[in-house]
Amino acid sequence: MTKTERITWLDENRIETEIAATAAGADRLRVREILEKASTLGGLSEDDVAVLCAVTDPDLVAELFHTAEKVKTEIYGPRIVLFAPLYFSNICLNECVYCAFRRSNKELDRKILTMEEIEAETAALIDQGHKRLLLIGGEAFPKTGFQYLIDAIERIYSVKRGRGEIRRINVNVAPLETNEFRRLKDTGIGTYQLFQETYNRKVYEQMHPSGAKADFDWRVSVMDRAMAAGIDDVGIGPLFGLHDWRFEVLATMQHIAHLEDAFGVGPHTISVPRMEPAVGSDVSMAPPHMVSDFDFKKIIAILRLAVPYTGIILSTRENPEMRRDAFRLGVSQISGGSRTNPGGYATPVEEQAAQFTRGDHRPLDEVVRDIAASGCVPSFCTACYRMGRTGADFMDLAKPGLIREMCGPNALSSFMEYMLDYGSEDTCAAGEKAVAAEVATMEPKIARYSQTMMRKVREGKRDVYR
Repeated sequence: MTKTERITWLDENRIETEIAATAAGADRLRVREILEKASTLGGLSEDDVAVLCAVTDPDLVAELFHTAEKVKTEIYGPRIVLFAPLYFSNICLNECVYCAFRRSNKELDRKILTMEEIEAETAALIDQGHKRLLLIGGEAFPKTGFQYLIDAIERIYSVKRGRGEIRRINVNVAPLETNEFRRLKDTGIGTYQLFQETYNRKVYEQMHPSGAKADFDWRVSVMDRAMAAGIDDVGIGPLFGLHDWRFEVLATMQHIAHLEDAFGVGPHTISVPRMEPAVGSDVSMAPPHMVSDFDFKKIIAILRLAVPYTGIILSTRENPEMRRDAFRLGVSQISGGSRTNPGGYATPVEEQAAQFTRGDHRPLDEVVRDIAASGCVPSFCTACYRMGRTGADFMDLAKPGLIREMCGPNALSSFMEYMLDYGSEDTCAAGEKAVAAEVATMEPKIARYSQTMMRKVREGKRDVYR
C-alpha cells in the first residue's frame, strides 16, 4: 500500500460551522426556495443541504418529502433496480469495532469461498432470478492475493443456468492501487463501491484502531485512484450511526464536489446503510449516533434532491416497511433475497458468519411482488454498462431526460423475463398490473418500444435491451 498525502478537499470546520448556523432551525422561506430550486432537477449546494438538514417542522418535512417524490418520479419513474450481495469471505485484517468481521472477533465462524463455492453461490442467485450482484467480502484475500478477485469475477460470469446468467458484477472490496483498478476494470465490472464509514477523522480513528483501514486518507482517496484507472462508475456512502448524520451528509456533498471537480462526474450511486447489530460488537448494539426512522427518511429525501441523477441504494439492513417508504422518497436500487455470510445462498442456513443483522428476510420473489404491488416496476436491467452508458456519458443522457427512453423499456423487458422464468403466480399477477400501469403512462413511441421488447421476451428471446 502506498502512503497517501493528507487530502485537502474535506473541510470539517466548514461543516461544523454550517451545522451550528442552522442549529436554531430552518427558515421557512429559505426552505421553500431550496425546494423550488430542487424541483428543477439541477441539484443543490452544500449550503442548501445544510438548511434542509435542519428542517423539523412537520409541514416543511411533508413538503420536503413531496418534492423528493416528485424529483424521483421525474428522473427514475417507478423503477426499482434489484441486486444481491455475494460475500466471498468474512476474513478481515482490520479492526472495525462496529463490524462482526473484525479481526479479533472470536464469536464468528470464519470462511473464504473456493472458486467452486463461488460458482455454487452464483448458481443459487441465478436460480432466484438475479442478473446483477455485488461481490463483497472482508478486507483480506487468500494466498493468491488480488488474483483471487480477478478469478472470482471470471468464474461468476462463466456460470450459466438454463436461460439465466449474471450480466453485471459490481464490486465492493478494500482500497486498491491504481494499477489494480485497471486490472479490475478489464474484467468487465459495473460499479466499484466502497464506503468511507465516517468522514470525521477523530471518530474514524476511534472506530478503526488498526489494520490498513486505519489510514483515513488512503481510504477516502480510493475513488480518485479508481476513476484515474478508468472506472467511471463509483459508489460511495457513510455508515449512518457512527457520527452525526448531518455531518456525514454534508461531507458526502464535499466528496461529490471533489469528484466532479477532478473527474467531471460524481458518484454513480450513494448507499445509505444504517448500523445494525453485529455478532461480537457492543458498538453495533448501541450506535454512538443512532439515526431515527424520521431522520433516515430525511436523509434519503435530501440526497435525492441534492444529487438527483445519482442512484440511491438501500440494503436489507432495513425492514420491508422502511423500504416501501424509501421507494417514494428517492431510493432507486435495493438488494433482495440477500445473505450477508459467505456460502449463504447455496447453503441457506443461518450461521454465526454474517456481517450484520438483516431487517428484510424475504425471498426475492416476495420482494419483487411487494415492489410491483406498491406501484413500482422491479428492474433487472444491466444494459447501460454493456452499452457504454457510464460516467459522463450516462449523465449526458440522464440530465436532459433522454435516459428514460432506454431505462423504461429495459426495466419492463427485464421484469417480463423474470416473471416468465422465475416468478410465482401471485408475483406474475401483481407484475402484469404494474407493467400495464407503466405502459399506460409512457409516451406513445416509448410505449411501442416497450411492447415490442416484451413481445420478444414472451416469444422466447432473452436479454432484450436498448
